[in-house]
Amino acid sequence: MNYFFITTSLLKIVGMLFVVILPMVSYSVYAERRVSAFIQDRLGPNRVGPAGLFQPIADIFKLLLKEDFTPRHVNTFYYWLAPCLALVPAIITIAVVPFGSTLLGVPMVIADINVGILYVFAVASLGVYGIVLAGWASNSKYPFLGGVRSSSQMISYELSLGLAVIPVFLLVGNLRLTSVVRYQIEHGWMIAPFIGDWTNLGKWLLTIPMIISFVVFTIAVFAETNRLPFDLPEAEQELAGGYHTEYSSMKFALFFLGEYAAMISGSAIIVTLFLGGWHLPLPSWHGGFHWLLVDGTAPGWRGLLGGLFNIATFFAKVAALLFIFMWVRWTLPRFRYDQLMRLGWLFFFEIALANIFLAAIIVAYFPI
Repeated sequence: MNYFFITTSLLKIVGMLFVVILPMVSYSVYAERRVSAFIQDRLGPNRVGPAGLFQPIADIFKLLLKEDFTPRHVNTFYYWLAPCLALVPAIITIAVVPFGSTLLGVPMVIADINVGILYVFAVASLGVYGIVLAGWASNSKYPFLGGVRSSSQMISYELSLGLAVIPVFLLVGNLRLTSVVRYQIEHGWMIAPFIGDWTNLGKWLLTIPMIISFVVFTIAVFAETNRLPFDLPEAEQELAGGYHTEYSSMKFALFFLGEYAAMISGSAIIVTLFLGGWHLPLPSWHGGFHWLLVDGTAPGWRGLLGGLFNIATFFAKVAALLFIFMWVRWTLPRFRYDQLMRLGWLFFFEIALANIFLAAIIVAYFPI
């Protein structure tokens, strides 16, 4: 039995969950409050700790100490199960995402499986069960409407989500996410494949389907995570909170954490597929201009610093995308439900499908 592999895997799981994901979820809530306050010309959290930095800790204690009330009219088993189903898929999606190169010779990915993107779609789609169960088990009209909205919304946008990534894998040739990052290191990021090979016509043409894929995939992730302008399952003005109306205390907190964990997972997938993953091309000059690869595979302190730099690069990109999620939420109005369905079925589905043929023609007839 390979004890080293088991030990490093456990360390990566514990580190990602307790050192990275849960603190990121807590401070994403804090960041959202600060961003919304900035946009609305308010102060935001500024009482608990310096600049309000301890506000997430105060929120955790508040939710833990609240009365855990279960209404008499609910279906108790499914009512308790739903919050767990909402949080767990968002967290375990991270398992296949390469969040760095290597650190002390250990690859910075928990499970480097050869069907990485299929795993992501299979696990992420389970998140809808938590919302639907919450709506149904609450035995209340507003949560039920929120659950129904969520199921139809996720079915609509999962098609676009899946079709949007096919051009990426037409180019890379396999479904392993580490291979996608390695391809982008060698050939340029997916949203800008011409960088480093400025005279290649095929790569300039390839930019068109890749940017379309990036835009469709990113908007579909907004819809999958129930973020504005696609937050119809919650829609406070219409449904009084939607699927989590009947929840309080830590069960409500699990839904809240699940939404932000899904945002982080979605941002991590976007970074991996289109923005080079942990790679950051740094300009270097040694007898001619080229891109310097900060590699964690080098021996000694260079390898350690290089690995840490790549991990920091990955999470900096994720943080930038999270900021865009927040910016959009506090800038755009909510769609009407018919507009949401029309956008998913009559625009994104057809655009993503046509984009596959466009990418296939470019890959087949132009040297890449």
